[in-house]
Amino acid sequence: MKFAVRSIAVASLAMCAFGAFAQKGETVKIAWIDPLSGLMAPVGNNQLKSFQFFAEKYNKINPAGVKFEVIGFDNKLSPAESLNALKAATDQGIRYITQGNGPGLAGALLVGASVAKGLALALNKPVLGIHHLEGHLLSPLLAERANIQFPFVALLVSGGHTQLMKVTGVGEYELLGETLDDAAGEAFDKTAKLLGLSYPGGPAVSALAVQGNSEAHQFPRPMKHSGDLDFSFAGLKTAVLTQVKKIQSSHDLSESEKADIAKGFVDAIVEVLVSKSMAALKQTGLKTLVVAGGVGANQQLRASLEAACAKQSYTVHYPPLHLCTDNGAMIAFAGAMRLKKNPQLASKDWGFDVRPRWPLDQLV
Repeated sequence: MKFAVRSIAVASLAMCAFGAFAQKGETVKIAWIDPLSGLMAPVGNNQLKSFQFFAEKYNKINPAGVKFEVIGFDNKLSPAESLNALKAATDQGIRYITQGNGPGLAGALLVGASVAKGLALALNKPVLGIHHLEGHLLSPLLAERANIQFPFVALLVSGGHTQLMKVTGVGEYELLGETLDDAAGEAFDKTAKLLGLSYPGGPAVSALAVQGNSEAHQFPRPMKHSGDLDFSFAGLKTAVLTQVKKIQSSHDLSESEKADIAKGFVDAIVEVLVSKSMAALKQTGLKTLVVAGGVGANQQLRASLEAACAKQSYTVHYPPLHLCTDNGAMIAFAGAMRLKKNPQLASKDWGFDVRPRWPLDQLV
């Protein structure tokens, strides 16, 4: 048990999500522990809702008697809170532990793996590594009243990835197109830095863009007419940099000039993402688009996608806003879906096997 305690202490210093869960028949219920909201419990099949606030004691008995069959941990908990959360999880009969196993920076992945494998070893539970992007891809199924049926096209847009996937089922992913350089979220962050905005850049740039004039700057729409489903945002970032330097050569950027640049940037990147998504739906003959990843929270992107899909009689789905960025719930849910399909995927192999490079379409 000492090994598990040390692992929790390490995990409290970094952001790494993992989950633990038990299966019961065909039911898939999920819950997660969050440092601000306490224990989040299921309502209905796969829906998340704040069930009870455990500000200090995560090991309280649930008065409604709901059994948590999936639990994901957000590891911004302190070591003491993590131990109480662990007790709550074991009291609920947890059978499996899952953790984000890649892709990503090896150091960050090893932090998450040390927590998950340490808990699995201490509790003698099987463990399963989950693809980070698969967690994002399946997270829209957690939305209330979600009625998403396979197959569908998925647009994964985050700080590190921009991809279009054809999703036939859980674990059945075909890459249709991806960025050749910067990801959409990375372009947002770099633009935010150029404009002196906070990190992460997506929310800050989008909020500023609302105040801007769409006619002030017409930035390029990279690869919009390339004839394939790939993306490229390095040129757009360079165009923003060129415009900023041009203005700064004579005076400091005013707030209105910053807003105009933000507006031009957002318009350009949203137009490309929407155009490629519509092309992917047409190419595959599918009628459903699922958007996931941190950039999926962007309100301009959502509005444009909804308008474009409505014109073509397509449907578009997103995860709840609080599940767009990295979180333990998506890792737990992806694990639940995988193990419901094949319980033998988890094993008591507690050695580290993180995969910094792990193409989503190569999942077994």
